[in-house]
Amino acid sequence: MAKLDPIAEFREDHRKVRDGLLDIIKALKAKDVVTARQILGNLNVLVGPHFRYEEETLYPTLRTLLGEYVDQLIKEHDGVIDTARACATLLQKDTLSDKEATEASNAARAILIHVSNCDGLAILSERLTPEELDHLGTKYASARAAGVPLLDWAATIR
Repeated sequence: MAKLDPIAEFREDHRKVRDGLLDIIKALKAKDVVTARQILGNLNVLVGPHFRYEEETLYPTLRTLLGEYVDQLIKEHDGVIDTARACATLLQKDTLSDKEATEASNAARAILIHVSNCDGLAILSERLTPEELDHLGTKYASARAAGVPLLDWAATIR
């Protein structure tokens, strides 16, 4: 079995999240709650293993390069999780008011900033040793194999 390339997979996850957030914004603009709910569900499944990998493995590894900035990244995760919970609750409704749709769209845009900032960690990861990268790949694969969605992970494991 080929080893997982943690940098390539990390960046691909960010592309999927970026696209999902842009698609949610589009669905919210059209007030298509069903589509927005489905996209959020897909992101919940994708982002759970991603956040778990970041917090349990990547961030501790990068602490030697980033120092206390890692703590800021974890705080950003707190905000993303809170936003995802609020959006999940909001999208349980059958319809949204203009204000609700706009606020949810703005929240998705705010998360895009974290995605963009976080993707920059890939360039730092390139400076890790082959052994560290192998370890990251193994842990990333393990987080994916566990497959715990974001909101479940945040509520029960984190």
